Amino acid sequence: MNTKELQGKSEVELQHLLSELRVKLAQLRFDMSSGKVKNIREVRDTKKVISRILTLSKNHHA
Repeated sequence: MNTKELQGKSEVELQHLLSELRVKLAQLRFDMSSGKVKNIREVRDTKKVISRILTLSKNHHA
């Protein structure tokens, strides 16, 4: 998910997406530690999207 897609979402949608991604990241980390994750890049991509959402939400409050 790129920045332009995220900018089109409301603050409520961003917060909902953020909570979903944090749950997904926790599950990916758990699966990675048990050796189930084949695509390590998915962890990095999820973290980047979380970072973009946090950056956008900070800009909305400024």
